[in-house]
Amino acid sequence: MRTIAVSNDPVRLSFLTALLADAGIAAVLLDTHASIMDGSIGAIPRRLVVAPDDEAAARRVLSEAGETP
Repeated sequence: MRTIAVSNDPVRLSFLTALLADAGIAAVLLDTHASIMDGSIGAIPRRLVVAPDDEAAARRVLSEAGETP
């Protein structure tokens, strides 16, 4: 898995996941449980990851949407 975004903002992560899904790219959100367990103080950001074969396409989709991973 390749990390394409790291954030504590659940709205942004949801948006990025939706962008990728619309492009047919499966994405997985990691560290959600750990982030919630820290009390959502931002100490542990969540990671959005894709398969290595999808990394280039995922970065292109996010870039075209004005998002910098």
